[in-house]
Amino acid sequence: MHDLAERLTEELQSKTSFTIDLFGSRIPVSESVVVTWGIMVFLMVLTLVFVRNLKLVPGKPQVVVEFLVGFINNFFTDILGEHGKRYIPYLGTVLIYLGVANVVGLFGIRPPTKDLSVTVGLAIMSIILVEYSGIHQHGVKGYIKNFAHPMPVMVPFNILELFIRPLSLSMRLFGNIFGGFVVMEMIRMVVPILIPLPLGFYFDIFDGLLQAYVFCFLTSLFMQEKLEA
Repeated sequence: MHDLAERLTEELQSKTSFTIDLFGSRIPVSESVVVTWGIMVFLMVLTLVFVRNLKLVPGKPQVVVEFLVGFINNFFTDILGEHGKRYIPYLGTVLIYLGVANVVGLFGIRPPTKDLSVTVGLAIMSIILVEYSGIHQHGVKGYIKNFAHPMPVMVPFNILELFIRPLSLSMRLFGNIFGGFVVMEMIRMVVPILIPLPLGFYFDIFDGLLQAYVFCFLTSLFMQEKLEA
């Protein structure tokens, strides 16, 4: 149990990959930032490869890309409606990023979503977009009036919700990814052979993709509330 506690403490710490000297100050760059950069480069390369030489009669790679784009577009359009189509590129980008970020553990890379600062940052960005969608749809006056919905006594609770939502989004994503790691470490201590392999695929692939879906699904639901309020 002592070894497990040390492993958990180590995983909770944000590791520094390197530092940047800028105007006499040393700026640390964490491992999660480096991995995120790597994911961004990987996705950009895939984008450039798959969108080249698009054809009217698509081949298998183009069919896969069109299916993915169509699925993302239809999924978010069903939730947000026509008024929310402008936000689909962001939501789709976050969905793809989280899907890749949560499964890189299969390749021995520490998922950036194990870093609480990453999940908090994503949650804050998403909630800012949610609130902006309400302002864009109803105007500043209508947006402020919505805090008194369904009755004026709800104003403090609706304001408090602005802070609760990003907290719940970030902690849910971080907790599930880190919780999967804790479960796998405990299983490896008890049964170190064979059983951890299929369970590792479950937590790294299925659960990782599920958490990406849940994060974006909840964000789109929050946005739907602002658009329809």
